[in-house]
Amino acid sequence: MNGAEEIQLLELMQSVSETAERLQSTHDALQTQVVKLESELAEANEQLTRSRELASLGEMAAGIAHEIRNPLASLQLFVEVLSQDLEEFPEQVKVCRKIRESVFRMDTIVEDVLRFASDSRIRFEPVPSSSLVDAVIESCEGLLDTAGTTVHLDCGSSPIIHVDTSLMTQAIGNILRNAIEATETRSHPGSQIEMSISTSRVRCPDANVRERVVIGIADRGPGINEAVMQKLFSPFFTTRESGTGLGLAIAHRVVDAHGGHITVIRRQGGGTRFDVCVPTLDDRPAVSLEVEA
Repeated sequence: MNGAEEIQLLELMQSVSETAERLQSTHDALQTQVVKLESELAEANEQLTRSRELASLGEMAAGIAHEIRNPLASLQLFVEVLSQDLEEFPEQVKVCRKIRESVFRMDTIVEDVLRFASDSRIRFEPVPSSSLVDAVIESCEGLLDTAGTTVHLDCGSSPIIHVDTSLMTQAIGNILRNAIEATETRSHPGSQIEMSISTSRVRCPDANVRERVVIGIADRGPGINEAVMQKLFSPFFTTRESGTGLGLAIAHRVVDAHGGHITVIRRQGGGTRFDVCVPTLDDRPAVSLEVEA
């Protein structure tokens, strides 16, 4: 082999080596992308499954709640009559008062169940996202003052979204109340919750990437462990001593009915972030609930 042939062979080997490196690099990039897509698809499937399970639970819960409501009303009436008959017996009246309080708590649970299961008309209207955030904060104003918690806003622009303002205020308000109670457990006077508005392209439960307005609520509470994360939107699940455990389940149903979804992220350093992703005005949802334009 002469010198020219050796040079050609070296150049060929170098070219093969460079091609192999490029192929390996492309393979690694594709593998990373496949893993990412599989993860996103698994999350989308999980969200779809959760939505179907909640809808099914809602139907069952509504039937049970209606069956309970009538006996509760009768019980409340009987206790009122009994209290009047026992006015001269303070101890017995005190027992009647306790029964009345228990009936009231049970009625509150029934109301929450019916709200969770309700197929209320969704009255879609164009709303500036910052106006929705203002309404949410106003709805939680009393709890914010009591807990000594302030909300730090990072709204930037205010893209228009197409939602039922009342229902969505209730849904996001439930998430904000959850964040307030989480920060309150750390007993930090003047603690802050971050609320932000942004637009981004996100993968939706149908596995398609769409433009969404993202309303984020982030706290610095104790965070959520994996076991709790799996049950977070399950009806009647709560880690608190009081409450019905329906707040986040109701939020999920409302956002889902709007064609949106909720993602939950554990924050580094402690705390949790809820991202409520809702359609823009140009991407109106097709929902199964009865809609009034």
